Amino acid sequence: MAENVVAKSYRLLVDGKWVDAMEKMPVIDKYTGEIIGTVPVASREMVGQAIGAAHAAFPEWSRTPAHRRFRILEKASQLIARRQEEIAAIICREAGKAWKYSVGEVARAVETFQFSAEEAKRIHGETVPMDASTAGEGRIGFYTRTPVGVVAAISPFNFPLNLVAHKVGPALAVGNTLVLKPASTTPLTAVLLAEILEEAGVPPGVFNVVVGSGGTVGEWLTVDPRVAKISFTGSPPVGEAIIRKAGLKKITMELGNNSGTIVEPDARLDDAVPRCVLSAFANSGQVCISLQRLYVHRSVAKEFTARFVDATLKLKVGNPLEKDCDVGPMIDEGEAKRAEEWIREAVAEGAKVLAGGKREGRVVYPTVLTDVGPGMKVMCQEVFAPLVSICRYDSFEEAVRLLDDSPYGLQAGVYTNDIRKAMYAVDRINAGGVMINDTSIFRVDHMPYGGNKMSGLGREGVRFACEEMTNIKMVVIKP
Repeated sequence: MAENVVAKSYRLLVDGKWVDAMEKMPVIDKYTGEIIGTVPVASREMVGQAIGAAHAAFPEWSRTPAHRRFRILEKASQLIARRQEEIAAIICREAGKAWKYSVGEVARAVETFQFSAEEAKRIHGETVPMDASTAGEGRIGFYTRTPVGVVAAISPFNFPLNLVAHKVGPALAVGNTLVLKPASTTPLTAVLLAEILEEAGVPPGVFNVVVGSGGTVGEWLTVDPRVAKISFTGSPPVGEAIIRKAGLKKITMELGNNSGTIVEPDARLDDAVPRCVLSAFANSGQVCISLQRLYVHRSVAKEFTARFVDATLKLKVGNPLEKDCDVGPMIDEGEAKRAEEWIREAVAEGAKVLAGGKREGRVVYPTVLTDVGPGMKVMCQEVFAPLVSICRYDSFEEAVRLLDDSPYGLQAGVYTNDIRKAMYAVDRINAGGVMINDTSIFRVDHMPYGGNKMSGLGREGVRFACEEMTNIKMVVIKP
């Protein structure tokens, strides 16, 4: 394992050139606090150049044969796999993600780019039976899918490779060009990906990387009329601001959740307990589908809670580069302090701390709460920290109602072996995904993924992102 990454000055990729800027932004190791690199902060002029390069490259790239796009994306997948440990070490340091989860993220990105390569060969339309209408007799109809143009991809810190891959892979697969703005706290992984895509054969201007704050670089991308599509993952307030400023652009947004999972008496606790622990604390709880609200039937609540707390207390907290680390630091101390304050507020309102509840710098120890109320921030808002609340319930119908009583609707989990209860939950939980005999955190990268209510607009998952990044062109021929 590459345990040390030499601090260096990175550059940005704009129009096929590696460019620098006067203003630099430090990138720190989230556990040690040391500077591991610097990146240029993009000026408005540089952002404009990146958009202009993508706009100019679009006509040729959009007409690049599918087999060539396939080969480029397939090679990118292979190059990511070849550099797995190097990339994982960067993710550990700039994101604070434990080694095992960083390695897992790189492995997922390998698949995401492979799926994207395969989808490049599957972009097609359908025939339309024109004579279903009396006015359509004698006509031939079909539609094709065409790339939209320049895509602005604005990605978050918590999956600095794979959530980027979910925007970049599908966009390139269908023939779009891109400008990527990674999170300012985790830009190095995106720069490594730019190196990989250049080596894989992506032409100049087709893929560009700019770094800076959402209030500057993000807004410049949002309002530019040359951008045809915005793909954003982040918070609801920022998502709403983008929508208000974007104008007539296609938009896909994944905006988070306060994910819940139900545990019924017939659940296999040997499976449910360790899975729920992982789902609550992986990546320090900084996952949009992290398990935050846990509803456990009263008849098994005592046993489940005891086993859950015992497993939580055995988690290793520390340096994410250590292979046996389970929980590393949060992305910054401000977020860790916020989580600590939410815990204190919940305790002041009557909640009990069964494990954790303490903070050391950016590290928040895995925290388990009980005796919580639905109006507490730890229940009704997205905590995005290693914190889970366990609630008891008496009837399955009550549990489903409580879980669904949320402004969010990304994913949910239900542990039961009763098919009738499973389908009851599927029918009544208003979310983008319902996982049976698993928690809200389950995702594979080719399934449709996205939320209802405040959790977002549109769907990711490679094939579905491809559809979101194309326009339908209807063709009617009168012989």
